Amino acid sequence: MTDQDEPRRSILAVVRKLEDKGFNHVSTGNVSCRSGNAILITPTGGNSGNMTPERIVQIDYDGNVAGEGVPSSEWHMHMAILRAYPAANAVVHTHADACVALSCLRRSIPAFHYMVAGFGGEDIRCARYATFGTAVLARSPVEALETRTACLLANHGMIAMGKSLEAAFNATVKLETLARQYLLALQSGEPVLLPADEMARVGKRYGNYGIGLLPG
Repeated sequence: MTDQDEPRRSILAVVRKLEDKGFNHVSTGNVSCRSGNAILITPTGGNSGNMTPERIVQIDYDGNVAGEGVPSSEWHMHMAILRAYPAANAVVHTHADACVALSCLRRSIPAFHYMVAGFGGEDIRCARYATFGTAVLARSPVEALETRTACLLANHGMIAMGKSLEAAFNATVKLETLARQYLLALQSGEPVLLPADEMARVGKRYGNYGIGLLPG
C-alpha cells in the first residue's frame, strides 16, 4: 500500500468505528469519499470482518467501476450527493437505531436543542421515502440536504456529509445523539422548540455551521 491508498484505509477505519458504536450491523450502511476524478466507496456486502483496503471500490462520475469490485447498492446516493455538494468530500450512511426510529415516524428533528443549528438550520430534515439502491433514492437526500449537512432517510436511516471522513463520522455521531435525545424528550410530551432568531444566533456562533460546508 502507498500514500495514495490512505483514503482506502481511512474508509475502513470509519467502517470499524461505526460498527463499534452499533450504528451498522453485518452489511448495513456504507461510506464514501472523493479520490481525484472518482469516488471510493465500500463494496456491496462489505463490513469490517470481510473488508480490506483493496476491496474498497473506485467509481468515476459516469458510474464506471475501476477493476472487478462491486460497489455498495447505495452508490447512486453517494454519487448524487457528492455531485450536488462540491464542498463535501465524504459521505456516511448508517442504520443507527434512533435515526431509524425517527425516520420510520417520518419526523424531522426540530429545534428542540441548540445543537440542531450545527447541521445548517432550524431542523434536520427527513428525506422522502424511496426504494433503497435506486436512482430515486439518490435524488431524495440531495433535496433534504440543501443548506444542511445531514438528514434522515424515511423508513431507512440517516446520511451525513463532511469536508473529510472524520467530519462526516463526527456529524453521524452527533446526529444519532440528537435523534436519541429527541426521542427521549418525546416520551414526556412535545419539547419546547427554540425560536428562529435564537437558532440563527447559534448558527452564527458555530461559524459555517461547524464543518464548513455551508455559508455563514
